[in-house]
Amino acid sequence: MRNQAFETIIGLAVLVVGVGFLFFAIDRTDIGSVEGYNVSADFSRVDGISSGSDVRISGVKVGTVTDLHLDPTTFLARISFNIDPGVELPVDTLAKIESEGLLGGLYLALEPGAEDDLLRDGDQIAYTQSSPSLSELLGQAVFSGGEN
Repeated sequence: MRNQAFETIIGLAVLVVGVGFLFFAIDRTDIGSVEGYNVSADFSRVDGISSGSDVRISGVKVGTVTDLHLDPTTFLARISFNIDPGVELPVDTLAKIESEGLLGGLYLALEPGAEDDLLRDGDQIAYTQSSPSLSELLGQAVFSGGEN
């Protein structure tokens, strides 16, 4: 009987430590969306971007991609994302898709402009730059190598 009580106490302790570690990991890994104002942008290519991808300025996460869909009128991919309310972006902000590295994932990078007017909830970014395809980059490297 005494053995069963000891094993129950040890089991509960392990369970409490496991739940505590889970909450710690979720808090430290920045999982989840950033609450803030919603903005969208249209791109001709969004390869590698998905709902939940990071939105960054100078490499610092300031938001999260919330939705991707095809605009039936323009046939461009529309990315909707939210931005931290403490980050105020000018209306001439540039949105572009960038890679974390050679084998890294892609994220949405924002480069703030210089206008005084700021983006508000529901606005759309006018200036975008899509991700280049790997075949386009290889083609440029191959065909530009012979020029003097």
